[in-house]
Amino acid sequence: MIGERRLYGSVMALDKNSLGKLGLWTFQLDMQPMAEARRVAARIEELGFRAVWVPEAVGREPFASTSLLLSATERLIMCTGIASLHARSPMTMQAGWKTVTEAFPDRFLLGIGVSHQPAVEGFHGGTYGKPYTNMINYLDAMDRGLYFAAQPTTPPARCLAALGPKMLKLAAERSLGAHPYFVPVEHTPIARAAMGPDALLAPEQAVVFSTDASEARAVARGFMRTYLGLPNYTNNLRRLGWTDADIEGPSDALVDAIVAWGTIDDIHARVKAHLDGGADHVCVQVLSSNPAAVTMDEFRELAGLIPEL
Repeated sequence: MIGERRLYGSVMALDKNSLGKLGLWTFQLDMQPMAEARRVAARIEELGFRAVWVPEAVGREPFASTSLLLSATERLIMCTGIASLHARSPMTMQAGWKTVTEAFPDRFLLGIGVSHQPAVEGFHGGTYGKPYTNMINYLDAMDRGLYFAAQPTTPPARCLAALGPKMLKLAAERSLGAHPYFVPVEHTPIARAAMGPDALLAPEQAVVFSTDASEARAVARGFMRTYLGLPNYTNNLRRLGWTDADIEGPSDALVDAIVAWGTIDDIHARVKAHLDGGADHVCVQVLSSNPAAVTMDEFRELAGLIPEL
């Protein structure tokens, strides 16, 4: 059953409760030399976070990167948000998944996604095709792939990047659950209803630590610009009732729905809204005017919320 903790050998398997209520989603580690990224990961663990999510697109290769970060920590769970199925064959994805899980039992969650047409066709020279069908075929091929190396001592755990109802249902059926990205709070109860009560629901939530509306929205709009050019995200927003005028602006209302800003209490309220809507885990992405900087002060403030959630 999805989310059930199972014995595999003598170690308990990673499940939907393993990540804790609050985690971090960040590209900041990719922006640092690896030696510094490893030091930052260790500090994040010391703050009390159980999980950190890292992307794959124009940064580091995620299996290599997460392995190095895991080796610098003792308990932290590293999650990919997401590894693109167009970046490697299903058999290679399975091999990377099992390799990292074998080396770091119960500490790696592989998030898999279909990515976006500009990245697939522009960066990888592939064909985007039909995302839902591609995912089913990929998971089937991944699951039957050969792997003759030493096996993990815990079952490898995966989740799917999912926004629409079909992909959300597939995430519940074929993985630990779903990792929706770039979603307002109203998406969370819809996702929970589509997946049922047992699957992991781990939405990303972008935040800006500023009480100045103009400053916060300027940072937020800079972040949103790329994503509002991608049909997967804009189609999802339209399903939720946002208009073309909201998206093209983007309107202040949409900016505020996608990016929480203000005091730590304001950000706490947004995280709690996701949890109240059915999320098991919220991974917060801290935005700032300097994307390359490590926002350790903000991470420390967020860590203060962990006992309250």
